[in-house]
Amino acid sequence: MSDQAGQAEGFLAYLAAERGLAANTIDAYRRDLAQYGLFLDGREPGQAEIESFLTALHRQGLSPASVARKTAAIRGFHRFLVEEGERSDDPTMQLAPARRPGPLPKALSVDQVLAMLDEIPLDAVTGRRDSALLEFMYAAGCRVSEATGLDLRDLDLEERSARLVGKGDRERSVPIGAAAVAAIERWLPDRLQLTGSKPGVEAAFTNMRGGRLSRQSVFRIVRARAVAVGIPSEQVSPHVLRHSAATHMVEGGADLRTVQEMLGHARISTTQVYTRVSPQHLLEIYVQAHPRSR
Repeated sequence: MSDQAGQAEGFLAYLAAERGLAANTIDAYRRDLAQYGLFLDGREPGQAEIESFLTALHRQGLSPASVARKTAAIRGFHRFLVEEGERSDDPTMQLAPARRPGPLPKALSVDQVLAMLDEIPLDAVTGRRDSALLEFMYAAGCRVSEATGLDLRDLDLEERSARLVGKGDRERSVPIGAAAVAAIERWLPDRLQLTGSKPGVEAAFTNMRGGRLSRQSVFRIVRARAVAVGIPSEQVSPHVLRHSAATHMVEGGADLRTVQEMLGHARISTTQVYTRVSPQHLLEIYVQAHPRSR
C-alpha cells in the first residue's frame, strides 16, 4: 500500500469513528481518493495538481454535484493530513469554491402525488405492497435507503409513527398519517405469507420472494406507478417523492424546523434548499400578508 493510500485509509477511519459518516459516504470518499491518487501517480500534490485534477473531472462530463463531493473529499483529506502532522501545508486552501450543484428536481404537485397513490390497484399483492411503500415514503418524507432499511419492529401503527435510521446512523422518529397506516395494515398479511417460510426476515417491505426490497426495485416501483398515471418517468424518483413531501408540508404551513426534523437534516440550510415554495404559493402568501399587495 502506498503512503497516500495508507493516509487515505486513516482519513476514512477517522470519518467513520469521529464524524459518524454513513458507510455509503465513506465508500464514495474511498473511490474519490483512489481516483485522485491514480491521477497524481506518485506526484506530490500541490494546488496546481489539484486544480488540474478537478479540471479533468469537469472535462469528463461529471455532474457538478459529483465534482463538489470529490472536492470535499480532497479538502477534508488534506486538512486531516495537516491536523495529524503528516503535512505542514494544505494545498486546497486557495482553491476556488466548488461549482454549485444544479437545480433541484421539480416537486410533483399534490394532485400528481395523490393520483400516483390513489390509482394503485389493490387486487394484487404487488399493488398492496406498492401502495404501502409509496404511502409510507410520502408520509415520512424518507430517503430510499430509509425505506429499504425499515424493519417491521420500527413501525408503531397504533401510535402512527416510525423509527428511521438516516445518514451517519442518526435515528429519528417520524409521524405517519392515517392513509399510510391503512395501506401498511392491508399489506401486512401478504408480507406474512411471503416471509412465513423465511425466518429472520425483518424488512417491512419485501419483494415477491420474501426478501428485502433493493434500492433499484424501489426506483422501478416509483417510476412505474408514476407512468401509470401519465407522469413521465424522467420526472420521478424516490428523491423527487421526498422533495415533494417536504414542499407540500411547507406549502401547507409547516415551519422549517419541523420539516428539518422530519427529513433528518443536520442543518436548517439544507431544509431551506429542499423546500423552495412554488411561485403560486409565494404569491398567495404575499397577497394575504403584505399590506400593499392589493
